Amino acid sequence: MIKTIIEPFKIKSVEPIYFNTREEREAILTKANYNAFTIDAKDVLIDLLTDSGTSAMSSNQWAGIMLGDESYAGSTSFYKFEAAVVDITGMPIVIPTHQGRAAEKILFSIVGGPGKCFISNTLFDTTRANIEYSGAEGIDILCAEGKQPTVPAPFKGNMDIEKLKQLITEKGAENISMVIMTVTNNSGGGQPVSMANIRTVSAICKEHHIPFFIDACRFAENSYFIKLREEGYAHKSVLDIANELFSYADGCTMSAKKDAFANIGGFLALRNPELAVHCRNLLVITEGFPTYGGLAGRDLEAIAIGLREVLDENYLQYRIRSIEYLTNKLIAAGVPVMQPAGGHAVYLDAKAFLSHIPVEQYPGQALVCALYTEGGIRSVEIGSLMFGKYDSDGKLIPAAMELVRLAIPRRVYTQSHIDYVAEVIIEVFEHRDSIKGLMITEEAPLLRHFTAKLVLAK
Repeated sequence: MIKTIIEPFKIKSVEPIYFNTREEREAILTKANYNAFTIDAKDVLIDLLTDSGTSAMSSNQWAGIMLGDESYAGSTSFYKFEAAVVDITGMPIVIPTHQGRAAEKILFSIVGGPGKCFISNTLFDTTRANIEYSGAEGIDILCAEGKQPTVPAPFKGNMDIEKLKQLITEKGAENISMVIMTVTNNSGGGQPVSMANIRTVSAICKEHHIPFFIDACRFAENSYFIKLREEGYAHKSVLDIANELFSYADGCTMSAKKDAFANIGGFLALRNPELAVHCRNLLVITEGFPTYGGLAGRDLEAIAIGLREVLDENYLQYRIRSIEYLTNKLIAAGVPVMQPAGGHAVYLDAKAFLSHIPVEQYPGQALVCALYTEGGIRSVEIGSLMFGKYDSDGKLIPAAMELVRLAIPRRVYTQSHIDYVAEVIIEVFEHRDSIKGLMITEEAPLLRHFTAKLVLAK
């Protein structure tokens, strides 16, 4: 008999949710200029804006907080943190940072610059911004199946191998700073990358002497998908799979605010001692001493514990199944949603959901606003507001997909919360024809989606 998969934890502490009315939410949204990032957290019922830094820490992590060694140099907590990272990645050089984008900023400032390019399955927003800020170009080469949201495939996060070979020929290996594999592929729907794809990309990079890095924010979720879906891995532990995954890379960056359950923190792990010297020099200028890197000792303790907890396969089974549960409820109601379910979030296909709204009026952002108005759910657009560019005539160059991500914080919401989310999405879908598009009235040159101001399209 198949039994219900229950949460592999008990709730020990709670915080209140403050309820508001639809009329109040309409006023809040107008005041926020139709941008969910500028809505106060107290005005959100279910916050699915991000799974970054929003997870619930365990009792062991909170106990670790009290053990934090706040020594400026040589903190005991750092060595616990370092050991956890080395055990998982096999990379001997570990550089702590206050979060993942700080690791990216340090790395890309050193290896990037004008005339250089970075190739990825899909770069996330802050990763791309740090690349472009250095003067380099970021290029996404997602596999063909990954660009079809509602068509299931086991590893839709994979990189397009033939396109990679083509780009190396066109750009010249000497002009490619690195190839970055994002696991799981966040902007591509939280979809996993296969070990076979990672292995092949690594071999191509080695052949052409191009550094190969992993964006490892959700390495455990990706490793568990490999265990479930890839031949030859069913009987391997998640740690063994992660060890193999990282063995193909020259380095990695990670935001510990995802798969390490921490509220802050990240790291850069490397094999190259010469590159590490440059990175540590920049770390001291921008973040802090090499054994704390912008973090308190207590945070280093929490990350070290979280990195080991996330390898628990009972947790990973629950985690992946809970995303699948919401995805399947939406599919049953006819809602266009990324298939199969990803690892950390449910992705709505806004282009199909709101087919009457042209991409120039940002259907993804319109859907974000509708979900908040209807049920107080905060989500994020991953489409042309986040990734759109302008051509020389000022015309929008739209993103490859128009998605809305509902990122589920780890160990925070129960099944009844998720059932409520499904009900709100289905209600919005049934009345989708009444939803209007949006127009931008003010935007920043980089990461505009964080602060952009919008109005309803006429």
